Amino acid sequence: MLNDEKFSVTDQESNYAFSISDYADQVFEGEAALRLLHNRILFVREGSGVLMIDNYAYNISGRQIFLMAKDQSFHIRKGASITGYELNFDEFFWEKAPASASNCKSVLFDNAAVNQLLPLDRGDFKEIAPIFRALWREDRKPDYINKPDALAAYLKIMMIKMANINAALKAGFDNYEYQQYRQFYDLIGKDFMVSREVDYYAAELNISSRKLTTLCKRYSGKGAKELINSKLMAEAKRYLQFSSNPVKDIAFRLRFSTPEQFSHFFKKNAAQSPQHYRRGLVKTDM
Repeated sequence: MLNDEKFSVTDQESNYAFSISDYADQVFEGEAALRLLHNRILFVREGSGVLMIDNYAYNISGRQIFLMAKDQSFHIRKGASITGYELNFDEFFWEKAPASASNCKSVLFDNAAVNQLLPLDRGDFKEIAPIFRALWREDRKPDYINKPDALAAYLKIMMIKMANINAALKAGFDNYEYQQYRQFYDLIGKDFMVSREVDYYAAELNISSRKLTTLCKRYSGKGAKELINSKLMAEAKRYLQFSSNPVKDIAFRLRFSTPEQFSHFFKKNAAQSPQHYRRGLVKTDM
């Protein structure tokens, strides 16, 4: 649940299409959440606390990779601690990577929400940690003519390794059922304004509501209703942040029967009213 945490418009535009930062027992003070301008990879060697991505909470523990795509919201809650690396890159930089790695990048980032967290076993961790370290060291070297190409080569290797880890994690899943889950996730993005009922999506997929909820729990750790509500909350926050429309107009735009119903829904999921959330945004942007 979000409490009094602020949500700012976007992260800072960087001068380069690529950056990598080193975290050594970095403790976060509850900075405002960001809407990402670039793709982001967060490699956690060790850590604790909570990371929020698009209104979902993930526990930070260690031996983890978090994948976030451009335009997702991202926030590390106050008190969280991380040792590891944060890597940012945009599509222009990725074009420097050899084409043979494009499929790996697409698998991981085209639908990042279903690949948000990659837990690493000891073998994967020992294999991928040196790549992050080498990439960070290369980035710290003085600029030279082919430096972007060298960085892109490291990024290609990293992307291939992460795609292999992701494939291994999915290997135990029944392929047909996983595809049903992916279809449901895509349907939410398309039809969440049409219906917020699990029964609707289950019927579209020709499975029972119970089966759909089971699939969601298996592949995302969240229930079907929770995923639907999260999409609706993300859209509500977008309207509150990027428009000056009155709350009542936003309520009707999102197909709530009354502004009171919308306010109750928002407060239940964000631990604050829409008005309070919007006032927090105004203070953050000052």
